[in-house]
Amino acid sequence: MTSVGHEGPSLERNAIGLREVLFQSVTAMAPAGAVAFSIPAGASFAAGALPLATVLALIACMFVALTIGELARHLPSAGNFCTYTSKGLHPWVGFLVAWGYAFAEPFMESLCFLLLGIVATGFFNTEFGWSTGWWWAWVVVGLAVVFWLGYRGVKVSTKTGTWLGVFEIIVIGALSIWLIVDAGGRNTLSVFTTQHATVSGSLGMSGVIAACVYSILAFTGFESAVPLAEEARDPKRTIRKAVVFSCLAIGAFYVFTTYAATVWIGPGHMTGFASLNDNNPWTHMAKSVWGVGWLVVVVAIVNSEFANANAASNVTTRTWYAMGRIRLFPKMLATVHPRFRSPHVAVMVESVIALVLALWLGFQYSPYTAFLLMATIFTLILILVYIAVLIACITYYWRFQRAEFNVIMHGLIPLLGIAVFVPVFLTAAGIPAFSFVAKLSYPISLAGPVVGAWMAIGIVYLVYLHKRHPQRLADTAMVFVDEPIGVVGDGLAGSDAQLEPAGVEP
Repeated sequence: MTSVGHEGPSLERNAIGLREVLFQSVTAMAPAGAVAFSIPAGASFAAGALPLATVLALIACMFVALTIGELARHLPSAGNFCTYTSKGLHPWVGFLVAWGYAFAEPFMESLCFLLLGIVATGFFNTEFGWSTGWWWAWVVVGLAVVFWLGYRGVKVSTKTGTWLGVFEIIVIGALSIWLIVDAGGRNTLSVFTTQHATVSGSLGMSGVIAACVYSILAFTGFESAVPLAEEARDPKRTIRKAVVFSCLAIGAFYVFTTYAATVWIGPGHMTGFASLNDNNPWTHMAKSVWGVGWLVVVVAIVNSEFANANAASNVTTRTWYAMGRIRLFPKMLATVHPRFRSPHVAVMVESVIALVLALWLGFQYSPYTAFLLMATIFTLILILVYIAVLIACITYYWRFQRAEFNVIMHGLIPLLGIAVFVPVFLTAAGIPAFSFVAKLSYPISLAGPVVGAWMAIGIVYLVYLHKRHPQRLADTAMVFVDEPIGVVGDGLAGSDAQLEPAGVEP
């Protein structure tokens, strides 16, 4: 048996249970923030058919959630998607997945800080006449809070996320019920068809598919429980439940809230929905039906961005930790704080990168335009990762778990997921391969070239590793086993964690 360790303490074992792991995924999806910003961004493409785009995103992401749940049964690791694809397909694929994922996740934290700046400055501008040019100050404040939570360890950050997640769901859910009741006779199921997808240049299904880019962005995060496998109790069961339940429950919440907003505004008026109230349409609706109660909605949205950034930080730092541990990324990223058992070096590096991205792109364009660009980059990479994981599920169960192979769970569901994600990927990448794929406008259209350039650099690095350090690539297929360490490979010192070749049951 081979294993890989690292010098010093490891992540804290059995630190969190199903509740904390579940809300890691829930808060990473940022229910209030996604409802307020991510999903409305698709209205400029789908107009009154936005609820249909949300339903399609739910179906696509449930395919992935079910697939991840199946892989988590056998492959618990902080390396998450890297481990899945490395074992199911090839270590080279696992490395490229890790390379892309490690690039994407800091964008999520950065865009959360930008949205925090938009909401906070909008509030103070409306109430006190303060300049909206102070958005950057809120970015710094948000970063400081999330940095502190991440530095203190997984118990503090996930328990904080649990309470933040509950609050935002209650507030936005209550407002949605109010909107549906207030809409009265305007309630209609036609918003779940292409009848109201009337945007010029994005008519019908073309607009719905383009809107799916931002609806899928709202869902991204349900997989964020996976990197906590080495800190969760009974990870093979806990991670699976957290991923599937969070996707299904919050997905239903998205469909419900998007329907509420669409029928209240009116399907024919949804094209400009995202731009209402300085790109904060849910605050506009709350003012209209709740009066001064709109302040609670502002608090819920701000709360959501903090929770989302916190969850994104957990995902990024655990992924970097896992890659640093096997020397694919700098070894220092695998350093764990002796007291808090957090990957504190990864937390510090990731915080600096997230801050630079938010300030640079926010000043280069505008906070909202920067949000759209980073959201598209993030979604584009995540779709590639999802597709790779869907394929890996098929091959992993066929190669290593043949006795458990199920035609529906390990064959049909992954294939359907791939079929749904391909046109959305083409749209996000700006590749009009089909007639229903619409092009994105500048600077959002930069997402495809940016991702392409990053992956090209990754391929060059991959070739270098293959020539000079092939064992590091092979180690991407290692999984965590909650046993005392035995033999340590690759010249690394032992720790209280063991990594075992994936596919070999302990």
